[in-house]
Amino acid sequence: ANLVLHQTVERIHVGAKYGDIPRGIFVVRGENVVLLGEIDLEKESDTPLQQVSIEEILEEQRLEQQAKHESEKLKVQALKERGLAVPRADTLDEY
Repeated sequence: ANLVLHQTVERIHVGAKYGDIPRGIFVVRGENVVLLGEIDLEKESDTPLQQVSIEEILEEQRLEQQAKHESEKLKVQALKERGLAVPRADTLDEY
């Protein structure tokens, strides 16, 4: 069965912070549904995470992705210096 979700929210977690981005109505094809559950609002308020604004969490997410990208570049460079080649992620689909 397909799902129609009303007043959906995308929650982004970065470290000990999170931000909710309102997304509106979503239609999800039934074949893509793996798990469905209800949120216990009492337990949600006990979380140790800090809620921040949308702008702040998006900036935190961008910085985290940038740091991962830089780390990956350093790893690839170190492997190249040792004579090892790492296939790029976009070429793996060709095999």
